Amino acid sequence: MVTGVPTVLSEEGQGGDGNLLLSSNSSITASCHIDESYKYIFLPICYSFTFVFSITLNSVVLYRSFSRTKHWNASLIYMVNLATTDFMYGLSLPFLVASYVMRDNWVFGDFMCRLVRFLFYFNLYCSIFFLTCISVHRYLGICHPMKTITLETKRAVKGICVLVWVAVFALTCPIFRFAQTEYLPRQKNGAASQAGEIHNNTTNPSVDGFQNCWDDAIDKEFQVYVPYGITLHLLGFFLPFSIIAWCYSRVVMAIFRTLHSQPPANGSGTKRESTLGAEGMSIILGAASPYVNRRRKSIKTIITITLLFALCFFPFHVTRTIFLVLKVTSRVHCHTMQMVSICYKITRPLASFNAWLNALLYFLTKEKSGPCCHKPQPSQHGLLWPLRILDKGGNEEDQAEEAGNHDDKKLKEKNMFRDVP
Repeated sequence: MVTGVPTVLSEEGQGGDGNLLLSSNSSITASCHIDESYKYIFLPICYSFTFVFSITLNSVVLYRSFSRTKHWNASLIYMVNLATTDFMYGLSLPFLVASYVMRDNWVFGDFMCRLVRFLFYFNLYCSIFFLTCISVHRYLGICHPMKTITLETKRAVKGICVLVWVAVFALTCPIFRFAQTEYLPRQKNGAASQAGEIHNNTTNPSVDGFQNCWDDAIDKEFQVYVPYGITLHLLGFFLPFSIIAWCYSRVVMAIFRTLHSQPPANGSGTKRESTLGAEGMSIILGAASPYVNRRRKSIKTIITITLLFALCFFPFHVTRTIFLVLKVTSRVHCHTMQMVSICYKITRPLASFNAWLNALLYFLTKEKSGPCCHKPQPSQHGLLWPLRILDKGGNEEDQAEEAGNHDDKKLKEKNMFRDVP
């Protein structure tokens, strides 16, 4: 429980990206000046880098998905939605770059301020939610392949994607309410004045003003914003992170059990058990089985998404949560606030890296070359059939996954009617 008068922080920049003045509830007001001039070089470089790579990579993903892929599976549908929201966020980054080049001066109007701030969080939590969907999809495909065939249909996946868009919009739309522009004075020495001192300092020749675009909320509304910000972190990150951690723990255990399992010996057991065991193990452990590709693809997905969370999402949400709590806590030591503020500003552009790192998931989990998993049908033989094989090489694993689903359905039907007289 936070008691006492909260710490008052006056910030220059995006929700704490500037110099801070800290005052406690004691009779003596202590100022905490943090030199953050480095951000006017560091942040434009980071956001420019993210802009170039997010637009380029996500354009390639969308182009390949819409023009070169004939058959979409569940994973590709999720990846297209993920690339779409990343591309949208990338379009907003030039506004942030221009703002930092002009030393936090926002010249694009109040609506664009709210929109740019909204797009950051909307993209962030759309990415987390779609990565969670991909993780759950991998978990179901590995651990429950027989029971979840209906959940892998295109209609079901598209419905889940629409639900994700609606849920994330409902979760992040209050950003439009809190994010806004405000005129702030800036002293010639680089320190930002208290927001309440604006009128007193407008006649001071040592102070000039700038239009600031708040990321969180203005000072007088910050007490209302903090509960929403923490709720956003809990529902938008920590809950999906827990789901992903549980799914991946189950997937890893299932993969290791499959790797160490062996088919039953010939002649052991009854004829029915031998037939069923041979069929089941041939699907799971066969050298040309689509399950081998699915398992390899799942391992790549696990590693990539784990690295995404470790680099982009986890550090940002931990430091931001601490930052929000300290801002409404009384008597915060200046050195503590300095360290938290610096960590928060470093992890924030790292969080935006997901806009182009997500695209790597598309390339890392697809085979670019290699022999085809299945022999072409006799009707496919002819003068052009080698070109057809080469055209299918880039989508080999997606076809293998669809073939795996088909094998799942065939085995399920065979088991259902095995005991029927």
